[in-house]
Amino acid sequence: MHCMMNSTPPGHDTPPLIMGILNVTPDSFSDGGLYSETAVAVQHALAMIDEGADIIDIGGESTRPGSQPVPAPEQERRVIPVIQRLRECVPSSTAISIDTTSARVAEAALDAGADWINDTSAGRDDPAMLALAAGRGVPIVLMHRQGMPDVMQQNPRYADVVAEVRAFLAERIEAALAAGIAQERILTDPGIGFGKTLEHNLALMAGLGELVRLGPPLLLGASRKRFLSTICREPDLTALMPATCATTTIGVLAGVRVFRVHDVAGNRQAADVAWAVRRAGSQ
Repeated sequence: MHCMMNSTPPGHDTPPLIMGILNVTPDSFSDGGLYSETAVAVQHALAMIDEGADIIDIGGESTRPGSQPVPAPEQERRVIPVIQRLRECVPSSTAISIDTTSARVAEAALDAGADWINDTSAGRDDPAMLALAAGRGVPIVLMHRQGMPDVMQQNPRYADVVAEVRAFLAERIEAALAAGIAQERILTDPGIGFGKTLEHNLALMAGLGELVRLGPPLLLGASRKRFLSTICREPDLTALMPATCATTTIGVLAGVRVFRVHDVAGNRQAADVAWAVRRAGSQ
């Protein structure tokens, strides 16, 4: 496992970080219901840490296409016990991230021991989110999403998806800085699969280097996404670990710093090999 300060995103000269996904939801797209019991969720998180996860990203609200919002109290009921238990038993070098668009949920999670905020709305769904991240001095991931989760896949359109996602992320970086978030606490995420077609996702994967040049560390969340299922003609999303590893390899070589994945061990290996190659090429 790669040690890290749990409140500092990775620098450009450190190995990429693996963020293990922990959905404590009944309806997430590939693992809904598997980890809704606190003890089972904690056990899965510890297994991911053993496999090389640097960060555990805990969410109590599915953002899969077609999903409906989950009220803040219910999100808290799902995630807070898991965060509290994990903070008691994982090393401080392992960061805990709260995956939510609600500042209320994020604040409760930080109080329970979370270190990062992962906001799929980039601070747009809840105007209090950026101020919270600034006040608490924690890293925040700002993700691009076209439309709300319940309708985002109905007819996504872009003239130039890479340019439009880049412009959106640049605007949200400015909003975060204006809210008082330190530049070194900001990460961005192109939002693979969030209001994008197969062609849009492929264009973003090909254009990752352009998004990396924005400056903040880029996070990639392509794990088990539907576009991989389509390309590989594999309807079983849990069978897409090799496909996800391919996206991780592409991402490392493009300069992506954090990978949000379901299958930690395989993606840790893919990231480590790609990182060794990238470093060899820059000697």
